[in-house]
Amino acid sequence: MSARTRTPARVGVVLSGCGFKDGAEIHESVLALLALDRAGCEILCFAPDVDQATVVDHRTGEPVSETRNVLAEAARIARGEIRDLREAQAEDLDAVVLPGGFGAALNLCDFATQGAGGTVNEDLAGLLRAMHDAQKPIGAICIAPGAVALALGDRKPTLTIGNDEGTAKAIESCGAVHRDCPVDDCVVDPVHRIVTTPAYMLGPSIRHVAAGIDRCVAEVLKMV
Repeated sequence: MSARTRTPARVGVVLSGCGFKDGAEIHESVLALLALDRAGCEILCFAPDVDQATVVDHRTGEPVSETRNVLAEAARIARGEIRDLREAQAEDLDAVVLPGGFGAALNLCDFATQGAGGTVNEDLAGLLRAMHDAQKPIGAICIAPGAVALALGDRKPTLTIGNDEGTAKAIESCGAVHRDCPVDDCVVDPVHRIVTTPAYMLGPSIRHVAAGIDRCVAEVLKMV
């Protein structure tokens, strides 16, 4: 176990907007926050202060000609208690958790459009690398492991996005190792101290997703 001077655990949650089609998946975000709160963690929410890659009408699933700010939208989930991602420092945190939603692969990085050739928001990439260097745990949910693979793929972490063959191949093209996983479970990489769970990459409902997120958060906190 890693040494820690702080009680309770201070966990950063990196959000990517609000709404699964163009931002953070709301169910996944709230379930992760709930699991962390139940464990008695001090939670700090972060999001990048950038425009969303796209804005989608969640009733129709169609893009709309609007501009929305990722930080402002993520504040809806965090009830206003949120900070610019550039303020997140590994030395201030014991763990980091990334909920999914297309925003994780559009706003935190461009994995959704560029796959293994994509790039990660520089503040997130710096945070993930610093956490990894400090041997502090990282949790990633749904498609968020794509951002982890882009940022840390050269370090060969083992990750999961469920069992989608195409996405798994993109993860492995980044340098990571993919392992299939059911929705109610998680994949633990004890060497790299990274825990991932498929969530709505598999679904089918919030109760199934909750089971996997609860396990993911529990495994992350075991490493703190």
